[in-house]
Amino acid sequence: MTPVPTTVIRHHKERIAKCSLRFLHERPEMTFLRERPGFTFDATGFLLLAVDAPPLSPADAGRPLLLLDSTWRWLPRLRACVTGAPIPRSIPAGIATAYPRASKVSDDPAGGLASIEALFLARAMLGDRDLLLLAGYHWRDDFLARCAAAGW
Repeated sequence: MTPVPTTVIRHHKERIAKCSLRFLHERPEMTFLRERPGFTFDATGFLLLAVDAPPLSPADAGRPLLLLDSTWRWLPRLRACVTGAPIPRSIPAGIATAYPRASKVSDDPAGGLASIEALFLARAMLGDRDLLLLAGYHWRDDFLARCAAAGW
């Protein structure tokens, strides 16, 4: 399977040192962009991962993936930079994040995953189950155990 072309837009305040995607910057199918004032991205035709969207399905295969990387609190601002006609899709419910959350400012959605977790599952659902995506993820084994327990 050819890797799913993936674009990641990172909020300008997101710290790369804490980012779960930081080990993927050299992968050829990955494009990383940094949001800043005035930034826009035409996502027409991209599958945009969103918690409140219809779930991904095999029919979505063949489309590029767009992932917004930020804290949940900053996500609305980041989403406002996306223009065009993206196709919103979600990860089906049932898999809890392995990432230890510690937000003191806002609540995270119950179905929210770490960026790397969402990326791995989305690409797996699109036919690109690449365990190397998780190679640098500290909570990899816990996350994969949760996936297995949920039938993934």
